[in-house]
Amino acid sequence: MRKSKYGNKKVEAFGLKFDSKGEYHRYLFLKAAQDDGLIHELKTQVPFKIVINDTLICKYIADFTYLKNETGLLVVEDFKGVETAIFKLKKKLMLASNGVDLYITKSPSADI
Repeated sequence: MRKSKYGNKKVEAFGLKFDSKGEYHRYLFLKAAQDDGLIHELKTQVPFKIVINDTLICKYIADFTYLKNETGLLVVEDFKGVETAIFKLKKKLMLASNGVDLYITKSPSADI
């Protein structure tokens, strides 16, 4: 396992890469929720373009996206230990440019 600049240990499992043990455990929780039929179309490391006035400002890569079976709602989720200033800005830009309000989790077993 490699460490990130915030001291997180990176994890590779199931052919996927996770930036921390917490993110990996969140994936396991979401995978179990999908297996139980609570969510579907679970994806990892999903890129989004942030475009304003036809100009690509930056990209945001979500840790997870999935659809809730009960409502059909798309959830764009990020597992965070530390919310950096750049992340906070990208969160605002995602809402302004894509109409997506990011769901932030800090616990692997947070609600879905």
